[in-house]
Amino acid sequence: MGQVLDNIIQYADEIRAEGAEGDKLMRLTDSNAKRLRDAGAIRMLQPKKYGGLEVHPREFAETAMAIGAMDGATGWVTGIVGVHPWELAFFDTKAQDEVWGEDPDMWMASPYAPMGVAVPTDGGYILNGRWSFSSGTDHCGWVMIGAAVGDKDGNRLMPPKVLHVLLPRSDYEIDQESWNVVGLRGTGSKDLIVENAFIPDYRTLDAAKVFDGTAPKEAGLSQTLYNFPFSCIFPLGITSSLIGIAEGALQCHIAAQKERVAITGVPIKEDPHVLFAIGEAAAEIAASRAAILDTVDRFWDKTEKGQEVTFEDRAIGRRTQTAAAWRAVRAVDEIFARAGGGALQLNTPMQRFWRDAHAGLTHAIHVPGSIFYASALSQLGGEPQGVHRSMI
Repeated sequence: MGQVLDNIIQYADEIRAEGAEGDKLMRLTDSNAKRLRDAGAIRMLQPKKYGGLEVHPREFAETAMAIGAMDGATGWVTGIVGVHPWELAFFDTKAQDEVWGEDPDMWMASPYAPMGVAVPTDGGYILNGRWSFSSGTDHCGWVMIGAAVGDKDGNRLMPPKVLHVLLPRSDYEIDQESWNVVGLRGTGSKDLIVENAFIPDYRTLDAAKVFDGTAPKEAGLSQTLYNFPFSCIFPLGITSSLIGIAEGALQCHIAAQKERVAITGVPIKEDPHVLFAIGEAAAEIAASRAAILDTVDRFWDKTEKGQEVTFEDRAIGRRTQTAAAWRAVRAVDEIFARAGGGALQLNTPMQRFWRDAHAGLTHAIHVPGSIFYASALSQLGGEPQGVHRSMI
């Protein structure tokens, strides 16, 4: 196990126990957020010069999985908030100093979707908009969000140009009433509102340069970690936490079935159909885990050797990652359907894992259509265009 995972294991029982409370609060409990801080969970991809760990992405993924198996929301926040320090390394040093100078464990929320418009002005931009799904935002002091560049009238430029911009907590409002959902409630993925905030140029980054790998080169970063493909590392924390949720559901199911006797009077241990379902689900979840970790290892090896991770490579990697998520959640459905009525009780963690798994599958990073299209067309020698290249 890695350093952070070694640290977090000691809190496993407490993280599990407070998952239900986070579900009610619709955010992580303060205690669970503190446990992530104390363990260093959000510093795994942070540059060493700010006290970060710069771990291998595989270690980051395995940690998000392990925490997700304890509590889905806590794993989800680890995977999403935990990737932002990786990108902050590409920003101007002045911006990094603002975020981490006084508190090197400062957290940043997102999202990257360009839901607002940034209008150029002297020395920067004026930003307005509303952003949904800002996971873990109550525990963050900054946000790194997407913004479409606009003209002087606030109309989005065409063709679009997207920036990733940094704002301190004083420059945005969290809509506390905007998150009331069926799953991943404890992530507190609330809406953010920005009105006429000034963003200096040094707190902006061209999103296209992040996606194509230019940004780390322009920042002078030679480490393998920071030249790793965005389209692998960004989905990694999200899908890893989702696979961890599936692993947590499986653990709950096995524990509950050990002594269970069906209404027919037959012990579950003697029911070949249920045993087959458990075995098949375990195999599918394990396959999902292995698939995304294999992609990470292969992409790391290529990056470390200075070899190009091609568009086709990335598209196939995204296909593998997306398919892994769907495979794991289907496996959870198979065991939940055979868990008995007791699994529906709100005082059991099984139903929360089931709800969290389905909520996690709705993330844009898990939509298979254009990803499967792009990967197949690339393998056939074609050149995907437009939306079929996005997030690859």
